[in-house]
Amino acid sequence: MSWTAIVLAGSRPGRDAFAESFGTDLKALIPVAGEPMVRHPVRALLASQNVGKILVLSQAPQRIAAALPDDPRIECRASKGTIAETMQGLLGDLSTGWPLLVTTADHALLNAAIVDEFCAGVDGPDIAIGVVERANLLRRLPQTRRTWLKFRGGAYTGANLFALKSPNVRPAIELWRSVEQDRKKAWRILSLLGPAVLITVALRIVSLDEVMARLSARLGLRVKAVQLSNPLAGVDVDKAEDHVLAEAIVAGKA
Repeated sequence: MSWTAIVLAGSRPGRDAFAESFGTDLKALIPVAGEPMVRHPVRALLASQNVGKILVLSQAPQRIAAALPDDPRIECRASKGTIAETMQGLLGDLSTGWPLLVTTADHALLNAAIVDEFCAGVDGPDIAIGVVERANLLRRLPQTRRTWLKFRGGAYTGANLFALKSPNVRPAIELWRSVEQDRKKAWRILSLLGPAVLITVALRIVSLDEVMARLSARLGLRVKAVQLSNPLAGVDVDKAEDHVLAEAIVAGKA
């Protein structure tokens, strides 16, 4: 299967103090190991055996394009104001090419092996979400701070990897729109499934797979969590301490 990879390289409304601390107004252009951050995940996608073409979406597509490798498989397009609006635009675009593999410009530690493992784990569902288990990540990086979703049997952080099999995933995009501004708050996301699920998760009564089953029923779609073996899949560069960590890992010092 040949995937169309989507790299979300847009900016949130307003000033970005993190980007400005590096002399730019675009987070995707923050340097990591001497290169614009967005270049790292794009290079990983180019090296993957599963990716056919790459769409990089940003409010400043020309500036982002200038920072990317020269490869005919890459196309930069203008994004909209939010992730949900941008993804909705893709659902109605016949030229997009399905299925979609979605990641973000701040996934600076992504590599082709992680991409290929994720694609191999997407077997049948309409939507797949990449995750990394907490114990696995903390063995590799014991000091790192992540947003954890805690279930019976383990806690997980997102890997900024998503699979969308067809335009039929529109109900999931609509649901995402309602929590997009609070996506770092685990309780807000789980509250979409109702107070009963929120309570059972808080008490760690349900497993991750059981929550995915309830989400599938809510959306009328098949939703699956794909657990990734490489703990670095769970690290993005969203703040200064993440940047220090990413630079150290790339340099082989962490």
